[in-house]
Amino acid sequence: MAAPTSRPASPGERNPDHGDSHDNDRNHSHSHDQEQGQGQGQGQTNVRPETPTPPPPLTAKRFIIAIAAIAALGGALFGYDTGVVSGALPFMEGHFGLTSLSEGVITSALLIGAAFGSLAGGRMADTLGRRNSLLWAGAVFIGGAVAVALAPTVPFMTVARFVLGLAVGSASVITPLYLSEIAPSHIRGRLVSFNSLMIVSGQLLAYLINAVLAHWEAWRWMLGLAALPAVALFLGVLFLPDTPRWYISRGRQDEAAAVLRRTLVADDVPDELARIQQARHLETDAQSGAWQELQLPWVRRLLLIGIGLAIVQQITGVNAVIYFAPKILATTGLGTNAAITATIAIGAISVIATAIGMSLIDRVGRRPMLLWGLSGMTVSLALLGAAFHLPHSTGVSYLVLGLMVLYMGFMQATLNTGVWLLLAEMFPLKVRGLAMGAAVFVMWLVNFGIALVFPLLLDAVGAGVTFWLFGAMCVLSLVFCKRYAPETKGLALEDLEQELRKTANESAPGTATEG
Repeated sequence: MAAPTSRPASPGERNPDHGDSHDNDRNHSHSHDQEQGQGQGQGQTNVRPETPTPPPPLTAKRFIIAIAAIAALGGALFGYDTGVVSGALPFMEGHFGLTSLSEGVITSALLIGAAFGSLAGGRMADTLGRRNSLLWAGAVFIGGAVAVALAPTVPFMTVARFVLGLAVGSASVITPLYLSEIAPSHIRGRLVSFNSLMIVSGQLLAYLINAVLAHWEAWRWMLGLAALPAVALFLGVLFLPDTPRWYISRGRQDEAAAVLRRTLVADDVPDELARIQQARHLETDAQSGAWQELQLPWVRRLLLIGIGLAIVQQITGVNAVIYFAPKILATTGLGTNAAITATIAIGAISVIATAIGMSLIDRVGRRPMLLWGLSGMTVSLALLGAAFHLPHSTGVSYLVLGLMVLYMGFMQATLNTGVWLLLAEMFPLKVRGLAMGAAVFVMWLVNFGIALVFPLLLDAVGAGVTFWLFGAMCVLSLVFCKRYAPETKGLALEDLEQELRKTANESAPGTATEG
């Protein structure tokens, strides 16, 4: 699935350096939906960092690199566990005698688990702390990976994949939240974007391992190897502190200051502490009025647009390719091992296109990226559907692969990047958490539905018609985005709220005086 990046910044956290403040706003993610204004639990972290003397810049840099390397393992596991099933399914089909329905159930079980895991992740992060929540996620990753690798039956496999999904969903919330809160403001955007890159890199790693192990039909090893980075995540997080923001939310000022001294120049620590405290007060005040704000027609309209964008990201077919690429290629006559190896190209283009999209999004803008991307995806899918009507041959198989790579390039560089940024930016502060939570939950549910239905569609109407259906969804999505998707480029969140209010009210004259 196209992955979340981080939570949207609140005004109190704005970076005084103008060049990075918008990065900061833009790259915070949906994990904040559970964080804002929720109950102040009494969970404690096990590590209480010492108060060191201010470190030289090199020491701070090493500390930040260590944080990024360890915490981003959560993103890599997210990507690996969603991508690895594509190589394991062809061999599981023979081992368990899977039908198309049971293939869809096994694949989608992780996704419904992730939907509920994403809801639970933010509350767990608030109650237990970001660090301890990452420890729990790591432990579930380990147990889930071992369970799916050893699963003796289809029902056991389904339950194990659901449990593993809980870890995937919670990691999709907690990892970017941890990174965004502990990183200095001047590199926060880059560090959180690195987590997004790690997700698609995890998918590429899954495709590479699948290709190697396919020679021995070692599908259990494909699934079980996810336990190794999960162990690394668990052990690594043991040596990390929690975030200054969480320490302050628990009144632990000294520990918050100790962490800040490891990442900032000592003279900047008091100002940063004050900024975080101001942000917490703003969020508490904002959350108290969230339900009242949702009664305003212009806010409800934005919420429906956000949910629509979340649906658009899923109904255009991306996860059908990620989860079922070898099965798709096999329908063209390509052998199982060759099909699994060929999917490496899909993982590679996802990494490259994501990097390109992140470099272009601020220069090109959100709406143009969505519209150009959906146009390219429509053409790619139309050609892809036609390619399945050609006589089977090795050449046709690689034509199909090339068109899938072209489609994924457009998708990952434009729609994936653009939708997540819009969801992080477009909602008013008072409802940002609730609205993001609703949109992301719907996104996981639609992802679940696509994964469940896609194998049945392949059997019922064939790959060609299936991809034409996805192409039709791209056309409808293009119309939706052209009509409703806002442009948020270059606007601070506070200014953006006023602009969106004005635009929404102009589009609905009867509500112009409301709110």
